Amino acid sequence: MNRLFPLPDSLSFEQAATILGGADSAWKALFTEGELEAGQTVLIHAAAGGVGQFAIQLAKWKGAEVIGTASARNLDFIKSLGADVVIDYETSRFEEIARDVDLVVDTVGRDTEDRSWSVLKRGGRLVSLVQPPNQNQAESHGIKAMFNSKFPTPEDLVLIVELVANGTIKPAIDRIYPLSEAAQALSRSENRHGRGRILLSTLLP
Repeated sequence: MNRLFPLPDSLSFEQAATILGGADSAWKALFTEGELEAGQTVLIHAAAGGVGQFAIQLAKWKGAEVIGTASARNLDFIKSLGADVVIDYETSRFEEIARDVDLVVDTVGRDTEDRSWSVLKRGGRLVSLVQPPNQNQAESHGIKAMFNSKFPTPEDLVLIVELVANGTIKPAIDRIYPLSEAAQALSRSENRHGRGRILLSTLLP
């Protein structure tokens, strides 16, 4: 019951559906686990995605500097969300641009994680939302690395809802699928080329 909240009049059902698994995951990565503070720098991978779009806006709300990676077609989008530095991962290597980062939020994993260690300052943090980070690499770089260890509190979730309802955080919805097309929605999500959240609806034919 502590994850049930009244729906503000200013919030649509579609906007509300973007919070769980989207805004709350970004909050967890940035603040609950990442302990991001004002004035620090965060690198957000796949910044145009369902979690990344919220991570940019929440980090800017906190007063952090944001570096975001995305494909060329999404660079203007993540810049509009508040990213200070945007990197086209298809043409540039982010580790040649980002330096002395306090926090990396990784929603990609694999090679992206391997290349992220060098951009973090000693004492920094890496939070992965896709796989348990390599603890040997973390230790050798003097970094704390985490995966799904903590979650936002009910009080955090109330604040997230307020931030979305008052327009401080603006959800972007990539596409809404009918429940009968759940497989296609999953495929689009796994391709990681969407812009914003992917939703399922029981109201669509």
